[in-house]
Amino acid sequence: MSAVKIVIAPDSFKGSLSAVAAAAAMAAGAREAFPGAETVEVPVGDGGEGTVEAMVRATGGWQIGVRVTGPLGQPVEASYGILGDGQTAVVEMAAASGLGLVPPARRDPRRTTSIGTGELIRAALAARPARLIIGIGGSATNDAGAGAMTALGARFLDAAGAELPPGGAALAQLEHIDLSHFQRPPEGTEVVIASDVINPLCGPTGASAIYGPQKGAGPEDVAALDAALERWAAVVARDVGVAVRDVPGAGAAGGLGAALLAFMGARMERGVELVLDAVGFDRRLGGADLALTGEGKIDAQTAFGKTIAGVGARCRARQVPALAFAGWLGEDLPDLRSIGIEGVACILPRPMPVEEAMRDAAALLRAAVARTLRIYEMGRGVSSKW
Repeated sequence: MSAVKIVIAPDSFKGSLSAVAAAAAMAAGAREAFPGAETVEVPVGDGGEGTVEAMVRATGGWQIGVRVTGPLGQPVEASYGILGDGQTAVVEMAAASGLGLVPPARRDPRRTTSIGTGELIRAALAARPARLIIGIGGSATNDAGAGAMTALGARFLDAAGAELPPGGAALAQLEHIDLSHFQRPPEGTEVVIASDVINPLCGPTGASAIYGPQKGAGPEDVAALDAALERWAAVVARDVGVAVRDVPGAGAAGGLGAALLAFMGARMERGVELVLDAVGFDRRLGGADLALTGEGKIDAQTAFGKTIAGVGARCRARQVPALAFAGWLGEDLPDLRSIGIEGVACILPRPMPVEEAMRDAAALLRAAVARTLRIYEMGRGVSSKW
């Protein structure tokens, strides 16, 4: 009799476990509950932190380290990935310009820069991939990707012809964009944005208003940054000939989405769908009896393009039951069955300090999976396959 097959496809548990580490812990818990089970680890993501590592591992690719400029101007070690096909490069904004690279007391989207992301893109393009995927979740910036485009040769100038300083606030002084030395993708290279954000660049649902506060912007800062992005969009429309202000997703990553659309001719895809396709998730799901997914927090936003929703939808389409695990369940938990998730479990067995939970996340996740699957076995008889 064949063994139970369990496909394990979590996102990262931000701040504690990468998607790869989470998948390993979940697989260990699954084997503890079902000795002899076939566990297939497919760590995934939605374009944010851990996307490169997950995609490289799932496809048998490799990573290439690059020293780039961090969001505060400091050097940071980042990497881009080449997938197993040898033709697809993957860049993750969080690695170069991510919020996790900025201590909470120093978060200031008026000044943080995306230049490191541009340096990472430049390095990836040098490998001449047929396809470049750019994951733009988890940014610390609100500079409309001006920093990133500067790294690729664009010049953002004020009325006196001087280059603007880094950061979103300086865009209020933008007068002209010089693209005479801009490095466009090689002919034939497809550029794809992986993002789950549908916000426009400006306005009450734009980059500054919705995401600025979590990056350190106060109410006055939000208003100033939004006005600066309005100015940037107007000059881009005039000098580059592309209107991006109101395009859904242009507000992703503090406006980097808009820059990639306008300057690099990129197209946007839902991050989790792109990642699931790239790692061959549907093929790996074949013959599975159960799927496990998870991330640090499950709340009302989960249903809107997050990893768990993407995994759940794929499982539901193939009639594979899916269970989700989280470090924290929000009070506004959505109807998870509507997105293909049969059940959800918090990994904490008791109330505990956040520091302890994050420190012991791998052990807690393993134990939660083992505990939950034993209960699931009693209810559904999965082990009857043995």
